[in-house]
Amino acid sequence: EIYKVGGAQAIAAMAFGTESIPKVDKITGPGNIFVALAKKACFGYVSIDSIAGPSEILVIADETANPRYVAADLLSQAEHDELASAILITTSEELAEKVSEEIDGFLTTLSRRETIQKSLDNYGYILIAQDLDEAVETANEIASEHLEILTKDPFSVMTKIRNAGAIFLGEYSSEPLGDYFAGPNHVLPTNGTAKFFSPLNVDDFMKKTSIISYSRDALGKAHKDIELFAEREGLTAHANSIKVRFE
Repeated sequence: EIYKVGGAQAIAAMAFGTESIPKVDKITGPGNIFVALAKKACFGYVSIDSIAGPSEILVIADETANPRYVAADLLSQAEHDELASAILITTSEELAEKVSEEIDGFLTTLSRRETIQKSLDNYGYILIAQDLDEAVETANEIASEHLEILTKDPFSVMTKIRNAGAIFLGEYSSEPLGDYFAGPNHVLPTNGTAKFFSPLNVDDFMKKTSIISYSRDALGKAHKDIELFAEREGLTAHANSIKVRFE
């Protein structure tokens, strides 16, 4: 069913139900800060996937990376929101300087330059790492929503990444490819939550139930232990539930 509604009020309608919109069990998907906070407030009344936003990009690059590509990719996320984050971690000081120059050049041509500039001023960083191991360690600590790896061997670096929402490998896998075309779900964890959240995926729409079945013989081997646990806790009705089966 499709309902043409949006904003925090739509989250409330789905969480609690209205005359025209039935209550749901789970709310998934991204939105602005009002939608994100509404989902957070409704968690417990319904399930949610995660609290997403603002957008983030982190690029790991070595001396082989094209500075023009790196700059363009960083700006692709900075234009989302003044609160968006764009970070470059590189092992090459020369690359860092060239990327900074390219960013300045691009800013004169892009339509959302004011938003981009505020994003970069507040949440944009270029970090110099001693080596790729230090770059990877930092990336794992930041746990960015989008992680691009623009190095000589991006697949090798990828195997060391533990925390990232989506990983883009090589210079022809820029982040907007994931936004618009590549295929993996693009509802991604942000703000460091990639340390414990995954991208929205099929598991989010599945629910698991525990199933227990013991025979008399199987329970017979354990019933004394269960009764002892229960009695030590002072839960005699628990103990009795097991004991009556062996009177």
